[in-house]
Amino acid sequence: MTSITSTGQAGRPQRRSAWRRRDAATGYAFVAPAVIGALAFVIVPLGAVIWYSLHEWNVLANTFTFVGPQNYQDMLSDGALHDSLIASLWFSLGVVVLNITLSLFLAVLLNQHLPGTTLFRVLFFTPVVVSLVAWTIVWGFLLQADNGINGFLAEFGITGPNWLRNNVTAMISVIVVQVFKNVGLNMVLFLSALQSVPEEIQEAARLDGAGAWRRFFSITLPMISPTMLLVAILTVVGSLETFALIDVLTDGGPGTSTTVLVFYLYRQAFEFNQFGYASAISVLLFVIVLALTLLQWQTRKRWVFHES
Repeated sequence: MTSITSTGQAGRPQRRSAWRRRDAATGYAFVAPAVIGALAFVIVPLGAVIWYSLHEWNVLANTFTFVGPQNYQDMLSDGALHDSLIASLWFSLGVVVLNITLSLFLAVLLNQHLPGTTLFRVLFFTPVVVSLVAWTIVWGFLLQADNGINGFLAEFGITGPNWLRNNVTAMISVIVVQVFKNVGLNMVLFLSALQSVPEEIQEAARLDGAGAWRRFFSITLPMISPTMLLVAILTVVGSLETFALIDVLTDGGPGTSTTVLVFYLYRQAFEFNQFGYASAISVLLFVIVLALTLLQWQTRKRWVFHES
């Protein structure tokens, strides 16, 4: 009897160990796809880009020469790169400010449960699922000098500008087209956040005499600030990665007024065949996106509700 009991007690640690190994194997199996995906599509490509940035790589000439930090040194004296950084700054500022402001405004309106809310929600969200190239081609027609918007203005005796052939109006045009393309997504995110604000808090503030504006700035905005952080990060990153819209609508022009950093990177790689220098610009873009994202994340405790 004693030997049977001792044998059973001795077998329990072994069964526990087998269960732990089985649980660990199951956990690794669930994590493996994400880890493999991150390695294959993030870590390894990032490492390759950094390695390429240390070389002078011309595909047509079939040369691949190690030059160390020379590509990064060349960026310091590249005036066209500096212009693209300024264009990216103006483009990103315009897109972020206008997109967040407009999407929040539309979400607040749609949250009032007015007649036709569902229809307007669909209308505003439809551009999000429309092909970007098709969307841009349509806007290219609307922004022509003698058709589209200018043709409509001419009916009232107003002479519209040549939207895509002037430095200022071209930048404004690409900002507006980009905002209208994606404002529906942020609107839906804000609308979901607004609908999660407890009505009891709003009612209590209303009974205390707080007006609509006071309730919005003191209750609604703090309560939806986590969503605002998400929207801000997504919009900033998206604005810095814009390429197809610029390529189809303005081709970086007039001049280089709408040549944002990603479009300049594309030209260096696929028009001038300077893949090493383009890789260095890619690293610069990665650093900028990472720095801005970390900045927003680190400052969240100052303005995001429940993050203090």
